[in-house]
Amino acid sequence: MTPAVSTTCRVCLFDRAEPFAHVGGRDYWRCPQCAATFMDDSQLPDADIERAQYLLHENDPEDAGYRRFLDQLAAPLLRRLPPAQRGLDYGCGPGPALGRMLTEAGHVVRLYDPFFQPVASALEGTYDFITCTEVAEHFHHPWREFTWLDTRLRPGGWLGIMTCFQTDDERFADWHYRRDPTHVVFYRAETFEHLAGRFGWRCEIPADNVVLMRKNPAAAGAERKE
Repeated sequence: MTPAVSTTCRVCLFDRAEPFAHVGGRDYWRCPQCAATFMDDSQLPDADIERAQYLLHENDPEDAGYRRFLDQLAAPLLRRLPPAQRGLDYGCGPGPALGRMLTEAGHVVRLYDPFFQPVASALEGTYDFITCTEVAEHFHHPWREFTWLDTRLRPGGWLGIMTCFQTDDERFADWHYRRDPTHVVFYRAETFEHLAGRFGWRCEIPADNVVLMRKNPAAAGAERKE
């Protein structure tokens, strides 16, 4: 069978993503439109593999080092939020430290994780901010996820993402981030800038591997519905 020469990008839906690399028995594609790199559809891990890998992570909400790590996103986000906002920590994992940090800062934070906090009611209503820390690289269908996140953000709301940006193609094969079997999509700064343009968000990159995107506040005066 002749290998495919193109496929649809799962990040931006461009229909001519190109073969990029075959590493460790996995095939990766590169999108020339949004610059994302993503694993072939046929090789995406199943839920059992994902859960087993997540249980290896040590995400203790009391660990000072882990809090410093999360503060890379929390600090710039908190500088942009008015007091007493309502947020969602999407993909919070088994130790929702970020949610606790934002709650300690005076905000109301709901938690959701398909494996560890599968609370369906948290996916209802809209939010002033949504955080995804070390989550976006796990999205099997990023375009669907970002579209859904946009519907959950109130006008003027913030989407905060932390994920390790891909920068050096020559080191991709040995990159520690790629070796995690549940990491199936890798973003560059220009990937998020492209998505922001598609959704009408304002994109800011306040630190390495951190992106903050603000939804158009034009309708911010509209009545809020929970």
